[in-house]
Amino acid sequence: MSALPGKRFQRTREDFHCLHCGTFVSGDGFTNHCPRCLYSRHVDVRPGDRAADCGAPMPPVRARRDGKKGFMILHRCEACGHEKWNRMSDDDDLDELAGLL
Repeated sequence: MSALPGKRFQRTREDFHCLHCGTFVSGDGFTNHCPRCLYSRHVDVRPGDRAADCGAPMPPVRARRDGKKGFMILHRCEACGHEKWNRMSDDDDLDELAGLL
């Protein structure tokens, strides 16, 4: 599925099993990582487009507080090194997040 030209975000509601810890995650269209271990997966070229061919796990490598967006988590692809900042979700494990600060 490709993103439309000029479209910045494409909401894709999907459930998935985490590649890292196996947790079942019920997606809401904005879910981009596992709330238990915070791992993501390299599936997008642009947010929500599912156009990346990689598909490799993206572990969380650090976090920071953004005044406007709350906590942000940096994910780095294990295969190709692509990095992407993502917002923390309300149901994310706070102990895992604290380990990244």
